[in-house]
Amino acid sequence: MDAAAQIASLKATLARYDYRYYVLDDPEVPDAEYDRLLRALREWEAAHPELITPDSPTQRVSGTPLKSFGEVAHRVPMLSLDNAFADADVEAFDRRVRERLETDEDIDYHCEPKLDGLAISLTYVDGLLQVGATRGDGVTGEDVTANLRTMRSVPLRLVGDVPRLVEVRGEVFMSDAGFARMNREALARGEKVFVNPRNAAAGSLRQLDPSITATRPLEAFFYGIGAVEGGVLPPTHSGFVAQLRTWGLRTCPETRVARGVAGLLAYYRDIGARRATLGYQIDGVVYKVDAFQRQRELGFVARAPRWAIAHKFPAEEELTQVRDIEWQVGRTGALTPVARLEPVFVGGVTVSNATLHNIDELQRKDVRVGDTVVIRRAGDVIPEVVRVIPERRPDGTEAPALPSACPVCGSAIHRIEGEAVARCTGGYVCLAQRKEAIKHYAGRRAMDVEGLGDKVVDQLVESGLVESPADLYRLTAETLASLERMGEKSATKLAAAIEASKQSTLPRFLFALGIPNVGEATALGLAEHFGDLGPLRSATLDQIQAVPDVGPVVAQSIRSFLDDARQASVVDQLLTLGVRWEPQTLTRGEHLPLTGKTFVCTGTLPTLGRADAEAMIRKAGGKVTGSVSKKTDYVLAGADAGSKLAKAIELGVAVIDEDALKAMISAV
Repeated sequence: MDAAAQIASLKATLARYDYRYYVLDDPEVPDAEYDRLLRALREWEAAHPELITPDSPTQRVSGTPLKSFGEVAHRVPMLSLDNAFADADVEAFDRRVRERLETDEDIDYHCEPKLDGLAISLTYVDGLLQVGATRGDGVTGEDVTANLRTMRSVPLRLVGDVPRLVEVRGEVFMSDAGFARMNREALARGEKVFVNPRNAAAGSLRQLDPSITATRPLEAFFYGIGAVEGGVLPPTHSGFVAQLRTWGLRTCPETRVARGVAGLLAYYRDIGARRATLGYQIDGVVYKVDAFQRQRELGFVARAPRWAIAHKFPAEEELTQVRDIEWQVGRTGALTPVARLEPVFVGGVTVSNATLHNIDELQRKDVRVGDTVVIRRAGDVIPEVVRVIPERRPDGTEAPALPSACPVCGSAIHRIEGEAVARCTGGYVCLAQRKEAIKHYAGRRAMDVEGLGDKVVDQLVESGLVESPADLYRLTAETLASLERMGEKSATKLAAAIEASKQSTLPRFLFALGIPNVGEATALGLAEHFGDLGPLRSATLDQIQAVPDVGPVVAQSIRSFLDDARQASVVDQLLTLGVRWEPQTLTRGEHLPLTGKTFVCTGTLPTLGRADAEAMIRKAGGKVTGSVSKKTDYVLAGADAGSKLAKAIELGVAVIDEDALKAMISAV
């Protein structure tokens, strides 16, 4: 047998052993035999280096340490999930799903444990691993390909009939046994140990030196799909998970399909009862509508799919003592009482601070300095004080009161009658609000000023160099270089990043302004509705409230912000200093074909998913609502249309099909 054939045979045998060991959990040979074949492969490749390929098991660790991670734009965004904490939340989720699908039948859901690890995305081209990335902000992640290649549960090449390009999603984690073994070995060497498996997994995957990652006991389960090109997938999520296993990707053995709410809750209780014996950390379970077609019909809201939800396990609780109660001032001036605690280990981390939410909650729970309290933490949720243990209260304690002046700037505190939140009226005069406003403006989801971290912002604000976001664009590289721990090279790079952020988009700019009650979804809706900043600034309350999903409270918040002289001045300065964006491709002006028309969508359309149809309507100036009324202009109906179609006929509302909609939009 010649060298090429020998090497190919060894690679195929080792790949089969990896599949049996990591995917099927059914080892075919002892570790010693695997190691013997791997040594043999290394020897053959050393003698014939021209035959080494990227998918060889010997190439899992290669190259030199990185200086930093590159960025990877996800072809399909990696979305977050909404959370359920009680049975009633799951029942409400299922009810919403059935209402949108217009069916009274029980829905099939794919169920899986919610791993407490680090979400990743792997892209394979022609079966070969091309790039691996962390979730990041859901749109852009870090390129950790070199580190993922070191993991034996990440195949370098897929097997079988694989699409030309396929992007799979999964979770990197550390098993309980692997975590314990790693910490034991670290202690024996006199090194620092990790606090919990999740932090250990995240820290291990984000090592700049892949050879360090290779020494860590990382594992992975795969459960999701991103982009696919040149292939056909099964019609269900459960079928796709089975497909992953045939390609050589490891999947969680605890997945199953459940029908209806009863099936979901039964799965939740079963996994919860066996949680401690699984061998890895989970913080809940995930339910996904199983049929891909139904997922497409349900679509998304903001940054989460309507067809999936995470059902969290009850939070972990511990006792500790309140050392002090301080008031933090947020970006919008909101005062939040924070309990400074005697440090306590709960939910996998050491907690020394916990939120008390607002003055009403503080008074309702009657938390005082010196109290012994119950602290709760669930997953990544901010720790909170659940309740006081009154029998352990020391003598002489006093109930804390709302400050009469801002603890940061001394400005008056204002609290609107009926509202729980009290606010500092200082605006940009308040150092705390100024810092948070600048951090928000420069954030990745806003104007995305790379390199403008919290410590740099703190220095800029405290030195008086920046009093509003507009001042960022007055900074020079020379000025930035004068900051502590800021060299000339870093200053030049940051100055360039600030300059680059001038070219943005209207939704990002509106979100960056920090208008109270305006998140990313609302900012996008405002941009699509008005098309540019000018029409929004001159809009009446009624015109703002005409934006989909903007009610009277949000509309008033927007109008008040735009009418504030200080905020208007900052906006004017930003525009004068060169902040700009391309106008929306289509605005909601009078020339749009569907302006002023309200639509309801129902049934399955021939070529468009419901979310696609709704987006098309909105882009053409129309408004989409969820229920049929006398104010509805058109009902877009497809196959298997249900009660909404019947309601339209009863009210005499015009019913159109997909072709008619496309004709209306094209008739400009």
